Parts: sequence; structure tokens; C-alpha cells
Amino acid sequence: MTGSLSDDRIPPRSNAWDKWGWLAAMGAFLAWSFSVAGWEILAVFTREGVAQFGSYLKNFWPPATDAAFLSVVAQAVLETLAISIGGTAIASVIAMGLLYFASSEDLIGGGGEWEAAAPHQKTLRRALFIASRAALNLFRTIPEIVWAIFFVFAVGLGTFAGTLALGIHNAGVMGKLYAETLENTRRGAVEALRAGGATRFTAFAYGAVPQASSQLIVYTLYRWEVNIRAAAILGFVGAGGIGQQMYISISLFLDSRLATLTIATFILVNGVDLLSGYLRRRLDARF
Repeated sequence: MTGSLSDDRIPPRSNAWDKWGWLAAMGAFLAWSFSVAGWEILAVFTREGVAQFGSYLKNFWPPATDAAFLSVVAQAVLETLAISIGGTAIASVIAMGLLYFASSEDLIGGGGEWEAAAPHQKTLRRALFIASRAALNLFRTIPEIVWAIFFVFAVGLGTFAGTLALGIHNAGVMGKLYAETLENTRRGAVEALRAGGATRFTAFAYGAVPQASSQLIVYTLYRWEVNIRAAAILGFVGAGGIGQQMYISISLFLDSRLATLTIATFILVNGVDLLSGYLRRRLDARF
């Protein structure tokens, strides 16, 4: 009994070693990252570094407030907002369009009927599943800014390129989030609809999707929050919005204008965060 109590009260020594082993491995990996990247963190805190940073900040004040430039800033803010909304909408449509084909056979009501399906039907379904998953992986693997460069060459400079870039990249991200959400839904509704004679797509659309609708909307709102930040960056490669005005200001050393654009970006991003959070809370209260 004494040995049993000792075993219960004293944690195995291997657990402690596992914890410290993981910490040591993480520390070694971090040190390796610093070495390979050539980071010099302490250089930021040297007298020269602090002086240069302070001198740069002085040029930011006061921010540019002339009416003509504020009009440009307002237009850029609206463009950035439009890019984020349009990109999120495009991503949602593409993700939902591929979701049925990218879903597992169990989710869309295969069951025993699928086991009895003809070989060519199984082959076609498998090919569509692989192609849909591959497309979603490709979309999200390539960063938004790379998509933006592609679309700038394809459709020209401006907000349309930025909107397409956000739409394609986020279609992959949202498609993955949507698919994982639906995989966790109960199968009873789908099976009941299939037993009642509904087609596989009808059973999927009316049995699985409604169960996850609130979570799908939450994910969409979250991606909108992310996209408003991304939209502000895409302008640096010519995709319009406030980022493009920032790039111009940096290139021409117009620091006071850059300060105004930075403040506008801060207000825009936080405004979207607050609105998205409010909508999510209302959604949670409703469901």
C-alpha cells in the first residue's frame, strides 16, 4: 500500500524531464533562428539606434491635415474597406462552392449506398474530392501579397487586383475552416434526409450546413477582421487602398503624410474589429 501511495503522490520523474527537454529544445531552436536570420536585438537599444528611431518619429509630427490630402486618405480608407469586404465575399462563395466536393463521403450521406456504387462513380467522386482539396490547399498556401502581384499583372493596378488576391487566398483558408466545422456536425439529419429519398447534395445542404451555420458566419467575420489588415498591406504592390498611399509617402519621404495614413489605418482596423466583435456577440445571443 505504501508503494501505491508513493506512486500516486509523486509524479513520475520522466514527466519533469519531458517538460524541461521540450523547453531546452525550443530554446535551442530559437537560438538557431536568431543565428541563421542574423538578428541583432540589442542593436535596437543602443544609443545610436534609439537616437535614429527618435529622429524618425520627430518627422512624423505633426501629421498632415490639409483638406486635399485628407480627402485622399478618406478615399483610400473606403477603398481598403471595399477590398476587405469584396475579398471576404468572394472567398465565401468559392469556399462554399467547393465545400460539397471537398467533404468526406461520410458527411454527404454515402453509407452503404456508396459501397454499392458503380466503380466509375467512385472514381469520379474521388477525383472531385482530391481536386477540390488540392485547390483549397493551393489557394491558402500562396500568400495574399503574391496573389496580388499575379493579379496586378493580370488585371492591372488598383483595388480589383487586391480584391481578387484576398478572395482567392481566403477561399483556401475559409474552405478549410468550413470543412473542419462541418466534419464535427451530427450525421443524424443527413442520414434521415437520405432515408427519406433526398439527393446527396440536398441532404448535405439541408442536413449538415444548417447545423454549422452560426459557426460558419463567425469564421467569416473573423476572416474579415484579418482581411482588413491584409488589404492595407496589398497596396504596397499596387493593389490599391491605403497601403498604396503609404508606399507613395514612404518613397517620397513624406513622413507627416505617412503619420496621417498610419492613424487612419489604426482607426479603420480597430473600427472593423469592434463591429465584427459586436456582430459575433449578437450572433451568439441569437443562437
